[in-house]
Amino acid sequence: MLRHKLEEVLEYLHVGGSRSRQGRGRTSGWWTWRWWAKVPKAAPKTPQFREISPEGELRLNFHGGQSRAWVSKARFLAVQAGSQSGKTCFGPVWLHREMDEQGEGDYLAITATFPLLRLKMLPELQYEFVTLFRWGEWKAADKVFESHERAHGAPAQRIIVGSATNPESLESATAKAAWLDEVGQSQFKREAWDAVLRRLSLSRGRVLMTTSLYEFGWYKLEVYDRWRAGDTDYEVIQFDSIMNPAFPQEEYERAKATLPRWKFNLAYRGVFERPAGQIYDSFDETVCSIPRFNLPAAWPRYVGHDFGPNNTAAVWFAQDPVTGFLYVYRAYLAGGLSAYDHAQKFKQMSQGETIVKRVGGAHAEEGWRESFTAAGWPISEPREREVEVGINTVYGWHKRNALFVFNDVTLYLDEKLSYSRELDSTYQPTDKISDKSRYHLMDSERYLLSDFGPERVVGTNQLVEVKRYWNPEAPRRSRRFRDRVRR
Repeated sequence: MLRHKLEEVLEYLHVGGSRSRQGRGRTSGWWTWRWWAKVPKAAPKTPQFREISPEGELRLNFHGGQSRAWVSKARFLAVQAGSQSGKTCFGPVWLHREMDEQGEGDYLAITATFPLLRLKMLPELQYEFVTLFRWGEWKAADKVFESHERAHGAPAQRIIVGSATNPESLESATAKAAWLDEVGQSQFKREAWDAVLRRLSLSRGRVLMTTSLYEFGWYKLEVYDRWRAGDTDYEVIQFDSIMNPAFPQEEYERAKATLPRWKFNLAYRGVFERPAGQIYDSFDETVCSIPRFNLPAAWPRYVGHDFGPNNTAAVWFAQDPVTGFLYVYRAYLAGGLSAYDHAQKFKQMSQGETIVKRVGGAHAEEGWRESFTAAGWPISEPREREVEVGINTVYGWHKRNALFVFNDVTLYLDEKLSYSRELDSTYQPTDKISDKSRYHLMDSERYLLSDFGPERVVGTNQLVEVKRYWNPEAPRRSRRFRDRVRR
């Protein structure tokens, strides 16, 4: 009786063999079965983000990072956290509360790209507003969630869903709050952020940003750095992936042990660290990004240019004749105009300034230079044609902390901090520049500085002092060298 009961238990647990004694091989009896096997203890059940009680009450199980974001009163709230940490599921809940408090009107839900919209944001919004609360319906053709009240003619609410890769689609809306997902991605354009701010200006609506970190760009400059500087309109809440109780500790430790430190901090911790491949990692924005001041009128000015029908770019530099330091004080990026129209804008923007030199364009773009020259804005060809030589020249200026930029020239700073090389499968930088056609201001700068003699202010007789020390005790290389030194 006992043997048969034990066999049944072991068979249920899948730890035994046949109930027959036939074919036992080297076993010597039924007690050779693993009778010591125990039923494994069930792991503690991880609470779901949303739980519905039998009575129909909804319970939200926030972890510590989500709780901090929930109670924040900042107008611009950013949740930067590790992958799978519970950012995207928090967005619809936060937006729903804003809609309850602000009432009828339009609201925005914007993510970086349409693929991300379909994979992440849209399912979360559909579950919150359609499946769970039956608040309204999703109209795919219009890309809006519309409340049932609005569908019946009452002035109710609407959620406009969009992609940051098409910021023009946001221009017609007047919104009361916005949820922006994955703002740290390069595809989430600065133009989209500016468009959202314009749409919220009448109501001074709040913004929730949820993102993992990928690179340095406008988000760091416009949100993170403002919060670090003490701007009370901004709050950044950071937490690791394992703040989510459902995230496996083993996976977190595996990533920590196998990934480069910078990659792990960005992807699993939500902590800014300069990524591998950043081209101008010598640029220290904490030192060289400075508040604007009035530039002396006597300082000579220089302009670097990059041409294109859709992205005509220019960067203005001023040089201190005493120190030789350069200051970026203006950037321009526009399209859809003729060379003549661009030139008239350049002249208007530069009124009262002594423009010593204008440089820009590749060797093959002589036609562009001739068009601007004919319009009264002469531009010369850069002396150096090689891209890497120009990059090295700019790198040297940053390495010496001799090139400063006014912190309100955000177009330039955005490109500077995100300008990077593609990485190979081992996260090592390659020679290829990532998304090279995007960085028109960096090309403008490179064209100018590769043609620039940093020790002399062109157009004046003043030299910047450069000290070179000679050690008389050092060994000489040749007799000819010694004779030249003695003379």
